[in-house]
Amino acid sequence: MSGGPADSYTAVINGPQVQTPSGISVHDAPVRRRPTPWRRATPWFLAALVVVAIGLPTAAAASHVIRVAPPVGYAHPLVNETLVNLTDTPAYSPAYLSTPQNSTLELHLVNVGMYTHTFTLSKIPNHPLNTSWTPTELDAFFNANGSLANLSVPAGGSVWTNLTFNATNSAGFDSFEFVSVVPYQFQAGMRGFLNITSTAPGLGLEENTSVQGSSYLFIPDVLDANSSHFPVNVDVLVTNLGDFAHTFTVVPQSNVSLTPGNYSSYFLTHPPLVSVNVPTGDGATVWANFTVPASGVYEYLCQVSGHFAAGMFGYLYAGVPVPPAPPAPSTAIVEGWVLIGSGILLGIGIGVAALASFVGRFPPAPPSGHGGHP
Repeated sequence: MSGGPADSYTAVINGPQVQTPSGISVHDAPVRRRPTPWRRATPWFLAALVVVAIGLPTAAAASHVIRVAPPVGYAHPLVNETLVNLTDTPAYSPAYLSTPQNSTLELHLVNVGMYTHTFTLSKIPNHPLNTSWTPTELDAFFNANGSLANLSVPAGGSVWTNLTFNATNSAGFDSFEFVSVVPYQFQAGMRGFLNITSTAPGLGLEENTSVQGSSYLFIPDVLDANSSHFPVNVDVLVTNLGDFAHTFTVVPQSNVSLTPGNYSSYFLTHPPLVSVNVPTGDGATVWANFTVPASGVYEYLCQVSGHFAAGMFGYLYAGVPVPPAPPAPSTAIVEGWVLIGSGILLGIGIGVAALASFVGRFPPAPPSGHGGHP
């Protein structure tokens, strides 16, 4: 309309009202800035951290849900064959040999590898060699103490030798270590033991066990000597895994369980089948050689004061089956379904946080509405 005042219009947009130069008032619309990916993902990362704080402690408890029973140590017949293979592993096969006292052992050494090996038998019984020795230190030991045999077997070759054990070199129930003195073969594991028994060959059993010095335990605490004939010789290699002295003492009567209060008086009238002192020091070893007179369950224990009472004992099953271990009770602080649920929530939280950092807010914000004022 000409000649008259300009018409005034008011536009309503969400925001404070402002007057334009032409007299039109409008609302100042806010500028919507697109948030950064980190700002969008922050709430989800915080949620993921909460889930992690709950999920990880409960998941850690899962390792205690089932307590694995100590393994059973199985005895194996001592090898009476005279054939010994020398391999490039490097190793001897077999690594354990036996022969009775006052007898001659005929060995056939066959090198099945591509490198030269030796069969060098120590003269000092019951003295395991130190695997941390350098080749020079190993040579120095044999130069100083000599050997009962020192045979070099070339690749693909074979050598025969006879070994006699009597009162001049063995008192019986001895163990002699044999090694390869080719540099670094002994250090890599090429070693074995020749055990002297008191009876005819074919009755020996080889067994291994360890003692845990700090926890006062035998590992394993169940040994299975599954023999069909008695008496039977048992050779146990006992290794100290701690820093304290121990004994490996076997009760002479089957099916007798001693207590910390009566074992000392019991051994005064019933001498043990064997009682050896386990040397101190981590990795120290000793052989316990003894004869089991009949089938049954024989207890073994440590006689050092306080060790038996602390749980240092076990059982040798000779010619009788080892009973199955009872299921261990759960030591979990939460139920299994809680652990599973925590793991699922943890995965969801981390996945959503990662997704939100790339695609934006989730779920999306509702669209802003527009409207006019009358």
